[in-house]
Amino acid sequence: MKVLLLYKDYYPVLGGIENHISLLARGLRQKGVDASVLVTNTGKDTSRQAIDGVPVIKTGRQAHFLSTPISLPFFAELRRQLADVDLVHLHAPYPPAEFAQLLLGRSKPAVITYHSDIVRQRRTGKFYAPILRKVLQRAALVAVSSPAYIESSPFLQDIRKKCRVVHFGIELERFAETGQVRDDAQRLRTQYIDLPLLLFIGRLRHYKGVDVLIRAMHRIRAKLLIVGTGPMQEAWQSLAQAEDLAGKVFFLGDASERECLAARYAADLFVLPSTNRAEALGIVQLEAMACGMPVVCTELGTGTSYVNRNGVTGLVVAPNDPQALAAAINKLLVSPALRAKMGSEGRRRVREEFSYQSMIDATISFYQEALNAD
Repeated sequence: MKVLLLYKDYYPVLGGIENHISLLARGLRQKGVDASVLVTNTGKDTSRQAIDGVPVIKTGRQAHFLSTPISLPFFAELRRQLADVDLVHLHAPYPPAEFAQLLLGRSKPAVITYHSDIVRQRRTGKFYAPILRKVLQRAALVAVSSPAYIESSPFLQDIRKKCRVVHFGIELERFAETGQVRDDAQRLRTQYIDLPLLLFIGRLRHYKGVDVLIRAMHRIRAKLLIVGTGPMQEAWQSLAQAEDLAGKVFFLGDASERECLAARYAADLFVLPSTNRAEALGIVQLEAMACGMPVVCTELGTGTSYVNRNGVTGLVVAPNDPQALAAAINKLLVSPALRAKMGSEGRRRVREEFSYQSMIDATISFYQEALNAD
């Protein structure tokens, strides 16, 4: 089976979808699926390379509009690649790829992993929506990360019969607590030893809700470590200063995998305070749970509360509510036994439902069903 995966970016560009596609492509090849990737480059030139054994074509980028890279060579390259693949796997939303598939992709069956609705660009979305609906209708099958997203997305409700839940997976061995990890975590705890530690890891984008968490910190006797960078970094750093929280809120910038792992084992709980449907699942929750961390997240009608089960692996609160967020965090901070119980349940849930191997096996079954249905 030869499969072409389409999206806008790929490693070393960092992001939840980019990391997922990299993990998926590598896992598929290990299972004998001839998976390759077509994305755009960060520069004007087209490159062809093998990244961790995965053939990756990055077509030259001419422009960037509303978080969407524009690459005219992408269309010509897709036409060439279609002659030699059995199946096309789009990762949506990326409007140019969906438009290219609509124009050129009728010759080969296609599947789509539907990561999230477009939330912020409402005006542009009015033009994009008819294209997306047409592509979804033509797809053999659509993969979604949780049942909640199928039921709540206006784009998926009419095609729910062709939707399949395919859990995202993580490499559990990457999150083991080795002796080195314990030493790194202890050094980090020593820097903030006088108060409990809260942890946020992620790109600092508008929907992540870090501003809500910062405002909640007035009611929480703890310190907050924020790992990541992004377009909201400067604004949120200014907010922390304006709220006189410089001694409680720490922006650590981008961190290596080793540093992120140490932070997970150093902190007392993980917080994902996202504010809208752009947060479809929150893979960072899975990574925190794999380390035995209890999680506090928000109810968005997406997969956040599907991963983090309220009262079992953590607590779930309404979005955009600093007081409710603080109350949930405080409830866990005052009870080490409850944190330990929820952390243990979270680790068990990830191992049973969200492992890397389970994701690869489910994706191959998904492909086979799509090819048989075509």
